[in-house]
Amino acid sequence: MKNNVPATRKKRKAPKKKEPATVEDFIHHGAQRFIKAKISFGHGTDNAVDEAAWLVLETLGLPMDETTPLDQGLTGAEVKQVLAIIEKRIKTRKPAAYLLKRAYIQGLPFYVDERVIVPRSFIGELLPDFGLMDAPKTVLDLCTGSGCLAILAAHLFPKAKVDAVDLSAKALAVAERNVKDHRMGKRVRLFQGDLFKPLKGKKYDLIITNPPYVDAGAMKKLPREYRHEPAMALASGKDGLDLARRILKEAPNHLTVNGGILCEVGRGKELLEKEYKRLPFLWLDTELSEGEVFWLTRKQLISS
Repeated sequence: MKNNVPATRKKRKAPKKKEPATVEDFIHHGAQRFIKAKISFGHGTDNAVDEAAWLVLETLGLPMDETTPLDQGLTGAEVKQVLAIIEKRIKTRKPAAYLLKRAYIQGLPFYVDERVIVPRSFIGELLPDFGLMDAPKTVLDLCTGSGCLAILAAHLFPKAKVDAVDLSAKALAVAERNVKDHRMGKRVRLFQGDLFKPLKGKKYDLIITNPPYVDAGAMKKLPREYRHEPAMALASGKDGLDLARRILKEAPNHLTVNGGILCEVGRGKELLEKEYKRLPFLWLDTELSEGEVFWLTRKQLISS
């Protein structure tokens, strides 16, 4: 007689989860961890994959370009380093630039820490175009922070002298380090003070400025990552335009006859155009921004 009771089948063991082994594996691992942890971006990257790639490649000392060997295996020590910085990014919510002590503008590396905001100005992308015209001989970088835009200007305009101003002595200490790292001590001068005050009437062919422009409401809602940055480098009054108004008022006195100003104001476009109806703002867009940076000449500022 046949036994109709089915034979007991042996349970198959679930396949072991593949542990990360290569550079590419750890980038994907980091991205998945960041998505799950719901961290915020915006300090050099705008998504989990790019953030993970930046952390992993910088930690391993690998280039962030097409030459990177993504299939390269990691040593035991490297695995520990990479896993540790991924977890630190999640636990502390500090921007990657602060963990790495490094940020990039137009491919140039800069030292950064919590004394300055993480460099991310759209002006960095726009500045090279100004060398295609009559390259400026004198440049001023207001609210310089880490000094990155001033140093970038010195690289782009080899014949220019560049002054850089910031109210924060702590920020200027970081800027001084970057000036030395880029060997720009003879061409980039740093000044501490409130906007134009320490310049004693000097005039410039080009003024570049990425002043604080976060409004009071937005300051209260900042993600944890942004709260690691110095508040004085972000906040600018109730509507975020207190500094921009002062700059517009004082800039004509510090521009040469044919000079102009390149200023980043975040989302203040509509407010500025409503308040300064006679100013012919030229809004310059970048790959990742629209209507956040304006250009005005001295002639336009004076005539309006």
